[in-house]
Amino acid sequence: MIEEAKRQLELALYRIQQAEESLDEARYLLAGNKSPRSVINRAYYSMFYSILALLIFEPYSSSKHSGVLSYFNRHFIKGGMIPKDIGRAVNKAFDIRQRGDYREQISLNPNQVEPFIDWAEKLIESVRDLLKSCGHI
Repeated sequence: MIEEAKRQLELALYRIQQAEESLDEARYLLAGNKSPRSVINRAYYSMFYSILALLIFEPYSSSKHSGVLSYFNRHFIKGGMIPKDIGRAVNKAFDIRQRGDYREQISLNPNQVEPFIDWAEKLIESVRDLLKSCGHI
């Protein structure tokens, strides 16, 4: 049992590190006037990795982003553990990233994607706080 808890902690910390790295990449891309599509991709993945850090301690797994987000919304947003405005931002980032990655001739601009960097940072902080309050980290 102790080994499982240790493995979960290591994986959660790794996911948070991935979230922070993706957030740094989003900031770097934005500051360098790079593709807004790339900026939203990295900001979204920062959010996604944060959510995966939470799910390590949950009896849930999914190979699809939509499944992960559905569980996150149902359990953590509706459950009041993560603020609703952050939940809305995660869902919006997912939609924008999907459009940018998979639809043809979608034009994004820096003003559309820049706010998601702040939202990703807020989610990382919220996840870290929640994991601490639950005694996971």
